[in-house]
Amino acid sequence: MNFDIFLKNLNNIKNRVDQSCKLVKRNPDSVSILPVTKTHPVWAVEYCLKAEINSVGENKVQEVRVKKPLIKMKCHWELIGHLQSNKVNEAVRYFDRIQSVDSIKLIRKLDQSCGKIEKHLPILLQCNSGDDPNKYGFRESEMSGALDAVLNSKNLKCDGLMTIAPLDSSKERTSNCFKSLRHISESLVKEFQYPLKELSMGMTNDLEVAIAQGSTMIRVGTALFGHRA
Repeated sequence: MNFDIFLKNLNNIKNRVDQSCKLVKRNPDSVSILPVTKTHPVWAVEYCLKAEINSVGENKVQEVRVKKPLIKMKCHWELIGHLQSNKVNEAVRYFDRIQSVDSIKLIRKLDQSCGKIEKHLPILLQCNSGDDPNKYGFRESEMSGALDAVLNSKNLKCDGLMTIAPLDSSKERTSNCFKSLRHISESLVKEFQYPLKELSMGMTNDLEVAIAQGSTMIRVGTALFGHRA
């Protein structure tokens, strides 16, 4: 893919975001686009930076381990895939934010790892708000305890919440998943009097539904870079 095609794809996504925001009377600036560069070559990251998008999403620590040294411009790396316990130390070193924090055990390990290198790490709590048995994430009933654990950590900061809609779900089920996450966020903000500004939800196929339910960040890969290798 050449850069011009990438820019055309990016413009199409921006237009979809603008139209979705217009329908629900939201400011398009309230929704950011996170390009998902996982499994794509280094050029995908370089194209994003050239287009003045400074953050990218990756699924695996080992992939960023290879890509990051090859990128000369400043880039903000976000982990959006499941993080295994044995990869925590590397993830803390390589990523600027981890969106997929899905257990109390992981919160504690991240806090300990950050403490060793004196790093303060922003995270998102992943919630399985669609009750999908195939997805990682806290259950709704566990979210209060999860946020409490982050707030009582020394080295972590919770920027908000993240979810992934159930695979091949209906538009109604997808909407309910995103609506549930918004309600959970509102409830936690009220309970803890703590701002949760980020709602990372929605991808290429369901970004309109996500924006209608309050998403502040959509994660887009296929629509920008084509199908993954």
